[in-house]
Amino acid sequence: MGSLSGRLWQHVFIMLPYFLVCFFIMQANAGHLNIIAMGDTTAMQLGVDVQRVRRRLLLVSSLLTAVAVSISGVIGFVGLVVPHINRLILGPNHRTLLPASALLGGAILILADTLARTVAGATEIPVGVVTALLGAPFFCYIFKKKFKAG
Repeated sequence: MGSLSGRLWQHVFIMLPYFLVCFFIMQANAGHLNIIAMGDTTAMQLGVDVQRVRRRLLLVSSLLTAVAVSISGVIGFVGLVVPHINRLILGPNHRTLLPASALLGGAILILADTLARTVAGATEIPVGVVTALLGAPFFCYIFKKKFKAG
């Protein structure tokens, strides 16, 4: 399980350049993601090179994930739940979903880390356990909702 204990501002500064570059590349491709969401055939007809965009974003998101995991370890459910929450609140536009997911994901991670450090008194629960406890019920709700819809 991942943890934020022992992490300093130095770790943030190490990760910051990677985050900024990857975030700007992803934000620059948000319009393409909106078009791809309509389907591959429609996207190709509208002039989007679907395979190229997918490869580019897979590389960028893999780099961003690798940097985050190298700093904090594996912290589950934040990346699964936060985009769904934002999509319910903000709608399907990736131009707003990407920055909102970064902000809400960070806020939920801070909340989970605070709970992990304070709930059990003198011992610290791994933050991944707290995010799983917060995220699993919501993920089950989304799954059940999708299953009922068809």
